[in-house]
Amino acid sequence: MPLTSIEPRRLYRQIAEQIRGLIMSGEYAVGARLPPERDLAKQLRVSRPSVREALIALEVEGLVEVRVGSGIYVHALAAGMSAARAGNGGHLAGPFDLIRARKAIEGECAALAAKVGKRPQLAQIAEALQQMEEDAQKMAQPLEADRLFHLRVAEATNNVALVHVVKNLWEERGGPLFTQLQHHFNTPRSWSSAIREHAAVLEAIRSHDPDQARATMHHHMEQAAKRFSKSWDGR
Repeated sequence: MPLTSIEPRRLYRQIAEQIRGLIMSGEYAVGARLPPERDLAKQLRVSRPSVREALIALEVEGLVEVRVGSGIYVHALAAGMSAARAGNGGHLAGPFDLIRARKAIEGECAALAAKVGKRPQLAQIAEALQQMEEDAQKMAQPLEADRLFHLRVAEATNNVALVHVVKNLWEERGGPLFTQLQHHFNTPRSWSSAIREHAAVLEAIRSHDPDQARATMHHHMEQAAKRFSKSWDGR
């Protein structure tokens, strides 16, 4: 059963469904190595980030095992997995969709915070950044402080609706797909870069420069996407 091309507008789960079907039919046997990510993207005529999301979804399901530096292998659990069990969580937004949504929304939050944010609110953003730095120094992943930083920026817009939207996006970010992606690609070095990007956002907001605040938040999101798009062999 050969792979067929995916229409660009479709999401990662359509890619996952094709690969899942090949695994369940025995086309890829237990222990077999899947084609490299770049080859799958070429065969399916989709972007590598879309393939990355699909592979992460299959890993969360237990169908494949990611061995960084080696490749993607069909997991032994796949042999006993029914089609009914496979595909759970397909309703979730893909990690890169979330990053793109956050870039659009949180970029405007940063710009608005630079316009209307009050001094105590900016102090709270700075406190969240300081917590990120302290957590990183302790070699702990500053996930909660990261979330708090972005919520504080949203709160500085003084717009309850925007705060609600940002909270919902972060709840999605806590889902299994994004969590697994972070497991593979979050490192002390990547967090060091992310903290510098957060500091630039704060500086632009403190300077009451909406355009720069938007640009620095956009840059942060673009860099996050790049960090999560590195080759499995690039770590």
